[in-house]
Amino acid sequence: MTHTASSLIVGNWKMNGTSASAATLIGEILDGAAALPPSVALVICPPFTLLDRVGRMIEGSVVRLGAQDCRAEPKGAYTGDVAAPMLADLGVHYVILGHSERRRDHFETDAQIRAKAEAALACGLTPIICIGETAEERDAGDAFLRLSAQIAGAVPAGFGADSAGGVIAYEPVWAIGTGRTASREDIESTTAHIRQALAAHLGTDDNLPQILYGGSVTARDAASILSIGTVNGVLVGGASLSADSFLGIAAGAAGSPS
Repeated sequence: MTHTASSLIVGNWKMNGTSASAATLIGEILDGAAALPPSVALVICPPFTLLDRVGRMIEGSVVRLGAQDCRAEPKGAYTGDVAAPMLADLGVHYVILGHSERRRDHFETDAQIRAKAEAALACGLTPIICIGETAEERDAGDAFLRLSAQIAGAVPAGFGADSAGGVIAYEPVWAIGTGRTASREDIESTTAHIRQALAAHLGTDDNLPQILYGGSVTARDAASILSIGTVNGVLVGGASLSADSFLGIAAGAAGSPS
């Protein structure tokens, strides 16, 4: 089972990185990570090509290894896909599922994401299930309905309670590359709704999944976001490709109330 920290800081490198750049970046992150308190956990999710190399570099450190996706089936004739048992074999602890880019570019459905999450849990991996509403859904007043529907469709029974663990990442799709930003009030009200929807879906208020926020988080606003009671961490995209930015966000987590 993956350990639970007060603040979980996840870096999603997306389709970025070479052996050389990864070696430099991980070296810099490890130098700064040692100074973080135990309440802050760092997870790095490199592309598949770098999982083994990054895993070897962070072995024995406080940084955990994550992947960016997995297939629901454990093996088979699925060219280009990677199965959850393969990730576990590499020492992966976390796996991001249902990211808005995969929903958009690969037309992934909630049912497919749920099947992937179940496959990950079966291998002892901790799924990070991404949910979020579009600008059209938000402007129509349907944001909470959409988020509740994603939770009902993508989150397996017992997620975060009777399983190896589970994490929900809220990423407002309407704030990605649009110039619009989520205010503290937006994040507070939406994550409170997500927590309520999770409790209703899972039938319990106990041991609910951690909730991360992912929406252009910077070192400047990390402490404020992470001081929200319903936010347990952040999912970081582009800022995780800079050690200064990523560690700055982690420092904000260290300085926020747990």
